[in-house]
Amino acid sequence: PRITMKTAVFASLLASAAAFAPSAQKASSSALKAFEDELGVQKPLGFFDPAGMLTNASPQRFERLREVELKHGRISMLAVVG
Repeated sequence: PRITMKTAVFASLLASAAAFAPSAQKASSSALKAFEDELGVQKPLGFFDPAGMLTNASPQRFERLREVELKHGRISMLAVVG
């Protein structure tokens, strides 16, 4: 019983260590790479578009959405002040 318990503990430690081992990541290509050099892109996320609003978007659409986001942010800041 004592050897099997040590074996079980060792196996669980080995399995938990394997869970945190780095995995190889495959490089993926995306249409969002067109916006990777824009102002505000930060590592490690790169260009962050969780809603997918800019998938296959033109640079004009990107600029329009950026302007709208700035406008809404400024209005929100004024609304907080009162």
